[in-house]
Amino acid sequence: MSIGSGASAPSGASRVAARRFAARSFAALALTGLAGCAVPGGTATAPMALQPVSFSQMPGWASNHSAKALTAFVVSCDRIQYFPPDQSLGGAGEAATLGGKAGLWGPACAAAKDVPPADDAAARRFFEQRFQPYLVTQSGNTDALVTGYFEPEVKGSTSRGGDYQTPLLGLPPDLVTVNLGAFDPAKKGETLVGRLDGHQIRPYYDRFQIENGALDADSLAIAWVADPVDAYFLQIEGSGRIDLPNGSVMRVAYAGKNGRPYVPIGRVMVQEKLLAPNDVTEQSIRAWLEAHPDRAAGIMDQNPSYVFFRTAPQLSDAAGPLGALGVSLTPGRSIAVDKSFLPLGAPVWLSTTDPVTHAPLQRLTVAQDLGSAINGPLHADVFFGSGTEAAVKAGAMDASGTLYVLLPRPEATSTGASS
Repeated sequence: MSIGSGASAPSGASRVAARRFAARSFAALALTGLAGCAVPGGTATAPMALQPVSFSQMPGWASNHSAKALTAFVVSCDRIQYFPPDQSLGGAGEAATLGGKAGLWGPACAAAKDVPPADDAAARRFFEQRFQPYLVTQSGNTDALVTGYFEPEVKGSTSRGGDYQTPLLGLPPDLVTVNLGAFDPAKKGETLVGRLDGHQIRPYYDRFQIENGALDADSLAIAWVADPVDAYFLQIEGSGRIDLPNGSVMRVAYAGKNGRPYVPIGRVMVQEKLLAPNDVTEQSIRAWLEAHPDRAAGIMDQNPSYVFFRTAPQLSDAAGPLGALGVSLTPGRSIAVDKSFLPLGAPVWLSTTDPVTHAPLQRLTVAQDLGSAINGPLHADVFFGSGTEAAVKAGAMDASGTLYVLLPRPEATSTGASS
C-alpha cells in the first residue's frame, strides 16, 4: 500500500517517485450500479495509447496460473450479464471502443463458463483465443506504479461502551451527490458531494468537523472500535471486518464519502519531518500515530476526506470485500484502476516485483475496483486479502511495473488463432 514514498523504483524512478504519495484506494463502492459511484475519475489526463502485442511478449505469460484469473473473470461476468448492453464500464479511446460497454463482454463471458475449472492450459487458450493484449502507455511512458491494499480486521462492538468509543459512521441523511453531467454534458461522469442547507447545497463537513460533533455519532454509528487509528485506516481501505465481543464478525463496506479532497497523511508527516521520505508505509505511519496519541488526531485531521460505511451481511466470512463492480474481490487477482482509462471487468497483466520476496511478480488480474488515489492508466492497486499477512504485503507494495490490458477480440474472429 502506497501511503507515502517508498523504496526507489528500479526504472522510471523519477516518474514513479512523483506518484509515490498517492495513497489508498477507497475500495468497495456501492453494489447498485456504476453510474452512481462517488469516486471521481482520474485527473491524470495525458493521452493513453494502447500498443498491440503478442501474448509471448508479456513476461511470464506461459507459466502463469491463468485458471485463478479466469475464476475472478467469471465472477465479474456473473455481475456484468445483468447490466444493460450499453452500460458504461469506463475506458478511454480504444479501451472504451473494445471493452467500455457491458454488451461487448457477452461472447467472452459466455465462452469463459465452458472452460474447465483449475485447468491453467485451458484458461490460457481461452484468453489467447478471445482477447488481444495491449501494452498500456501514456505520453510514450510505460512505467506503471503498482501499489496494494487489503481488508483490515479490528476489534469492535455494535454499541458504544467501555473501550469502544470511536464510531464508524453510516451515510448521513443530509449528504447528497449531484450528477453534474445531467446539467452539463461536458461534465459527464463528474459528481459533486455536499449537504442540503435550506435550498442550497454546501460543501459537506470535513474530517475535523465530523469528529468534533458536526454529526450525531450515536444515531449514525453502525459500529464502535477501540482505536481511532484503526478507524482511520478502515476508511483508507474502504472496507473491513469487525470482530465483535460475541465472537461473530461484522463485514462493513464503503457507503459514500464527504466529497472533500483526499490528503495523504504520509506526505504531511514527511513535510513536518515526522517520518523520513524513504520510510513511509502504513506500518510506519501507524506506529508513529500510536506512539503519539496526543498528536495523532491533529495529523489525521489534515486529511479532510471522510468515508462512511454500511454493513455487508451478504458477505460470507470467506468472501472478499465488494469492489466497485459489485463483486467480491479475489486476493492477488483483483485490482483497482482508473476507469477513466481502463474499463472495469478487463483482465490486466501485471509485470512488477513481489513486495516481500522482491522476485518478479507476473500475473493476470481483473479490474474490479476503483480508488480515489488511482489516477491515470499507469497505476494498478492490487488487493491482497485480509489479515496480518495481507496487511504486510499491501503495506510494502510500492513498485514500478508494466501493465497490459486484455480486450475482447471481435466475435467473428474470437475463435481464431492466438497471438
